[in-house]
Amino acid sequence: MAELEDKIALITGAGRGIGQAIALAYAREGADLTLAARSVAELEETAAECRKLGSEVLVMPTDVTNAGQVESLATATVERYSAIDILVNNAGIAGPIGSLEDNDLDAWIDTVRVNLIGSYLCCRAVLPVMRRQNSGKIVNLSGAGAVNAWADMSAYCSSKAAVVRLTEVLALELADTGITINALGPGSIDTRMWDEMTKDAADAGADLIHEAGLRVASGGGASIDRCADLAVWLAGSGSDGLSGRIISAVTDDFESLTPLIPEIMASDLYTVRRVDPA
Repeated sequence: MAELEDKIALITGAGRGIGQAIALAYAREGADLTLAARSVAELEETAAECRKLGSEVLVMPTDVTNAGQVESLATATVERYSAIDILVNNAGIAGPIGSLEDNDLDAWIDTVRVNLIGSYLCCRAVLPVMRRQNSGKIVNLSGAGAVNAWADMSAYCSSKAAVVRLTEVLALELADTGITINALGPGSIDTRMWDEMTKDAADAGADLIHEAGLRVASGGGASIDRCADLAVWLAGSGSDGLSGRIISAVTDDFESLTPLIPEIMASDLYTVRRVDPA
């Protein structure tokens, strides 16, 4: 039996890049899907590929910063499938690059709206459904900026770090509900967002980010397939009991973690914590 057979997954930012890769991986594992993003054309392309793999697909053009649209997204999914088993909060943007005082004010705030508020709104919309089901899995894309401070990317790093803390707090609130929530660290993957970041970094004189972008584009980036595999693991039975953790597709041997989950949950492993001197 496929890992996600008969599961209903709602994926944001599903039109391209990581979101598209996760959608295809979920389709191969037997899930039926609701795909959300702002671009209808991109969503339809992803949906067509998922349908070829046997999935039923609902396409919902959605701005995740719009509370009304997000509520409609959840409602339409339940009307179509009668359930929401998995939420993947993948919609995200890099935001302005350059020193904080030089960043465009609206662009900085919009980054927080998309990356953090969008994840919050989607969680808020699906949680009543998952509570009624006494089950559900939420996967929040955290990004490298969540645990690394990058000069000239204050909006991105701040918003992604906040997503991890939101994940940890919700895990505490959802304890004993049957709902788990974890953050997925994808690594630096060669997607359109990285291409845009590389160009913007060059324009802003952000040399370290520009050089990193060139390395990613030349084959030095992380594997999008490995990221999708981790998204399947976090949505499937192998991660049962794991909640409030950030798991990296690059550095963590996540397939081997299943028997260690009780130990992990009794510790601060895979969390963002201060390390005090001994």
